[in-house]
Amino acid sequence: MKKSTRHRFVKLAAFFLLFCSSSVLAQQTGDSLKILPADSVTAPRPDTTVRPRQVLIDTVRYRFIGDGNFTRGNVNRSLMVLRAELIFSGPLINIASNPRFTYGKQNGVLAERDSYVDVFVDVFKKSRTYAFGLGVLENSNLRRIVLRQMAGAGVGYRLLKTKTNDLSLTNAILYESTNFEEINTVTTIRNSFRVKGKHSLIQDKIRFNHITFIQPALNDISNLRWNTILSVELPLNKWVTLRTSFENSFESVVEATRKRNDSRITFGISVGNK
Repeated sequence: MKKSTRHRFVKLAAFFLLFCSSSVLAQQTGDSLKILPADSVTAPRPDTTVRPRQVLIDTVRYRFIGDGNFTRGNVNRSLMVLRAELIFSGPLINIASNPRFTYGKQNGVLAERDSYVDVFVDVFKKSRTYAFGLGVLENSNLRRIVLRQMAGAGVGYRLLKTKTNDLSLTNAILYESTNFEEINTVTTIRNSFRVKGKHSLIQDKIRFNHITFIQPALNDISNLRWNTILSVELPLNKWVTLRTSFENSFESVVEATRKRNDSRITFGISVGNK
């Protein structure tokens, strides 16, 4: 083949390739109704398709509560209780915490300066029966407790779940260590039985909440603790609620200068989306 002929052939081939590529591009960008050649459309590979992301937490609910009780006269008494209710929910787990701080004086003398922090981790909480683990840290000037630590696990059963009523029962085995100011540190294994309920009345104009713990020691039948909190709430709107609360607690193992039973009534307000 002559050099000039070969040169023409190369130019012709280059022009043909340019023409083909321009035709394919025009098909892709021009008429959207044309069916493109199969090799011009790249189908997504199975390993590159977008999969729904697994979400651990999808709902956050919270409420902040301030309660108090103040008297003046022959007995000057001031009591303030700050609480929070925090719930982080997901498809499989539910994390809840109910920290509180109590501060009170009587006739100018410090009575309460108590702190309490807990964490509950529930697995399959949306099921009727679920499992959970918990941890608690607590100190109390009222009962002269330097530090109390609790940790354990158990099962829960949702006895009732409707729009207006929520009632659950739980039972757990706990390890507890209590460091008092004077008496020796007490360690024990407890069974912790809890009843917790929330009830809405008169089209949610009144709410009644209650929670009760009964915690006998498994290695010492004389070592018993219980705690009950009852509250009545009057919602003002979606976010703000007026409330009154009654609390009673009992501990059989206390220091010599402390009584075993304590009760108090407080009035306050709560703010949150819970």
